[in-house]
Amino acid sequence: MTARRVILEMGAGNDLHGRDYTKAALRAVQDALHHSSLAMLRSLKVDPETMLVDVTIGVQQPERVDAEQVRASLPHGIVSVRVVKGGLDVPDDAGADAAVIASAAIAVRLDLP
Repeated sequence: MTARRVILEMGAGNDLHGRDYTKAALRAVQDALHHSSLAMLRSLKVDPETMLVDVTIGVQQPERVDAEQVRASLPHGIVSVRVVKGGLDVPDDAGADAAVIASAAIAVRLDLP
């Protein structure tokens, strides 16, 4: 069987002070999750643990995201996390701090005939 994408959700998250890229990424993932319902899985009698969950996080400094923390925040499925350059850093007027904005895309794939 071929795994086909059946759900795509997007979210945004931020850390307003401290430049915590992981915190912003986790908030973006939670934002995406709160826009989604997996009722289709129940209707099709699909075990949520078998779904393939592909998470893409976009931030300005991808190396500063703890991908394992992001993976662990997903409640179901076989999760993969990819962190890429994206999002936005908004420096404060003094240049001493910045608000970090992260984007998240969560794609769910199922093995379908």
